[in-house]
Amino acid sequence: MPGPLEGKVALVAGATRGAGRGIAVELGAAGATVYVTGRTTRARRSDYDRPETIEDTADLVTAVGGRGVAVPTDHLDPSAVRSLVDRIDEEQGRLDILVNDIWGGEHLFAWDTPVWEHDLDKGLRLLRLAVETHAITSHHALPLLLRRPGGLVVEMTDGTADYNRDTYRVSFFYDLAKSSVLRMAFALGHELGPRGATAVALTPGWLRSEIMLDQFGVREDNWRDALDRVPHFAISETPRYVGRAVTALATDPQVARWNGQSLSSGGLAPVYGFTDLDGSRPDAWRYLVEVQDLGKPADVTGYR
Repeated sequence: MPGPLEGKVALVAGATRGAGRGIAVELGAAGATVYVTGRTTRARRSDYDRPETIEDTADLVTAVGGRGVAVPTDHLDPSAVRSLVDRIDEEQGRLDILVNDIWGGEHLFAWDTPVWEHDLDKGLRLLRLAVETHAITSHHALPLLLRRPGGLVVEMTDGTADYNRDTYRVSFFYDLAKSSVLRMAFALGHELGPRGATAVALTPGWLRSEIMLDQFGVREDNWRDALDRVPHFAISETPRYVGRAVTALATDPQVARWNGQSLSSGGLAPVYGFTDLDGSRPDAWRYLVEVQDLGKPADVTGYR
């Protein structure tokens, strides 16, 4: 049977690993053709120097029933992004879903370091990677997305608008980057809504990305071994969970009700009825406010 996104075309910008990979795979599982971009390929590693590649992501998309197309792209290069969109137009003639998930800042921020002590070059590089890339990609991709009514733009960030409004996030540069993406979705909602498309900001919870699992010295199949050292990690989720959130939005004929809003995987799960791979529904941002940030002992009862 064809999937609900059969015939639809998605671009997941920043799909090498983490949330981007999880989103690309879930869109593929729903039948979409998914263009996956990033800077790490089987022939060339990015400055992350990690083994995941966009070709691997494309293969995963195809394996679950979609069609994955890997296109190496530096989203800081407007000409490269323009070429990417021209290729999608030439090959597909349409773009239905744009996911702006470019980040690349894992090694560029320092925790609890004030702006005057933070490495300035790294901080400015983080802002370029986390904010400028999204603007460049939207500038070039949105005319194609707007050709047909019903397009969806998902701005991926870390933290909901409510949480980030009241909470200092890591450092000046990190805080500014994540809040800027939230505002991007709000602004795009105003620009796209009257033109028949929808823009939202979306955050996963505590993501069990490849990098996070490595930091804790565990794998996906034994991630709970990290709970002795980091008990609150019990609220964490797989990248596929937020991927299912994107798919739910992309298949919702009334998705415009969310236009311009800040959403989370845990908040959308009960609305649309999806779960994480283990059948649970972790709601990390509610847990942070009601348990972790209050200094309470780790207890995910009622939160997943």
